[in-house]
Amino acid sequence: MAGRVDGKVALITGGASGIGRGCAERLAKEGAVVVITDLQDAKGDEVVRAIQSAGGRAEYLHHDVTDEAAWISVVDQIRTRHARLDVLVNNAGIGLGGSILEMTLETWRKQTAVNLDGVFLGVKHAIPLMRQGGGGSIINMSSVAGLKGAANLAGYCATKGGVRLFTKAVALECAGAQDGVRVNSVHPGIIETPIWEGIGATTTPGANAPPDLDAMSAVAVPLGVKGYPEDIANGVLWLASDESRYVTGAELVIDGGLTVR
Repeated sequence: MAGRVDGKVALITGGASGIGRGCAERLAKEGAVVVITDLQDAKGDEVVRAIQSAGGRAEYLHHDVTDEAAWISVVDQIRTRHARLDVLVNNAGIGLGGSILEMTLETWRKQTAVNLDGVFLGVKHAIPLMRQGGGGSIINMSSVAGLKGAANLAGYCATKGGVRLFTKAVALECAGAQDGVRVNSVHPGIIETPIWEGIGATTTPGANAPPDLDAMSAVAVPLGVKGYPEDIANGVLWLASDESRYVTGAELVIDGGLTVR
């Protein structure tokens, strides 16, 4: 079924690669006007060209999600160009692993700034424009690490757990305001994305390379295989569409059964 988000305007942070790119391509294919933001300008432009070559509509904006002024600018540009915002995918995130005993305060704050402050700022500045259009769908990217602990990922777990409960609180606030804005979180499991280049080697003492995701999945995931960005994008599409009109404050876990075990 095509056109599931036809005519909607969607903002996707961290959209230049990985899950963000997968979400941008999927939403564009289903009719959304996609605004991709990231710090990776060359890759962002590449995603826009790919979407446009496939007949979709997309544009790219340079964007540091930890900078409130940058958020104000991005939302203002969307208001000027499109007069509405229907979907926000707060996807931008980083993974910095390592022992809590060796983690510096600078590293802790850097991860918190991107993974948690960035989500807060996105929600704060997107909701007013969504309300002007009669509502919308906010999709905050958490993780299975926001549902269960993981050794040597304390900082990452803290931020993703924070996203989970922040999402529920804002969902209740919007529901109470009857503003038509739904807020949900998505929790990916072992997905083949560039984030493993940052956290893989630090989670296994003595390792100097990202983990073998196929081997890890064979052991840890009940379905026995890793996931791909399109697996997450399919869930994001559903939350972005009117098919999920009665869903808010929920956790969409897409992990091959990892958290069930």
